[in-house]
Amino acid sequence: MTTNLSRTDATYNDKSRQGILDQVNGLAWLLDNSIRIPIINYRIGLDAIVGLIPGLGDFAGMLLSSFIVIQAIRIGAPRATLLRMVLNVTIEALIGLIPILGDLFDATFKANARNVGLLNAALGNPATSSIVRKSTGKGAIAVVIGALVGLIALIGGAGVALFWGLVSLLN
Repeated sequence: MTTNLSRTDATYNDKSRQGILDQVNGLAWLLDNSIRIPIINYRIGLDAIVGLIPGLGDFAGMLLSSFIVIQAIRIGAPRATLLRMVLNVTIEALIGLIPILGDLFDATFKANARNVGLLNAALGNPATSSIVRKSTGKGAIAVVIGALVGLIALIGGAGVALFWGLVSLLN
C-alpha cells in the first residue's frame, strides 16, 4: 500500500502519525535513555555505547538518528522542526567525532530525545501539524535529505580516516 502525504483523511493521518510517533519515541528512548547507571543514577542509551567504537559507532548512531528525521518528514513535521532536528543530529555527530569528549557529549546531549520532543510538540499543536504539501514541501524535504546525506558522507569519511590512522599508528 502506498501512502500519499497530502491525503486529508483525518482518521488515517491520526492513526498512522500516532504509530510513527510511538515508533520514534521508542527508538529515541532505546538510543538515549535505555540503560541506567546505578551508582550515579543517570541514564544513557545504546547510542552512547555504540559511539565508543571509533568512527563506526558515530556513523551508526547518526544513521539511526537520521531515521527519526526521515520519519518526521513522512508524518509532515513543519520545516522549522525538521531543520532543528537536523541541526541536533549534526551537532551530536560532529562533536561525537572527538575522542572521549565526544562520547561524553553524546551521553548528555541526547539528540534523539531532543528530536522526538520537538516532533511531539510540533505535532501536538494543530496549527503546526499540517501535512507537508507537495508544492511547498519538496524544497524543504530536499534540503533535509541533502543535509542528512552530506552528514552521513562526512561522518563516514571521518570514520574511515580515523580507522586507517589508528591502523597506521599500530604498524
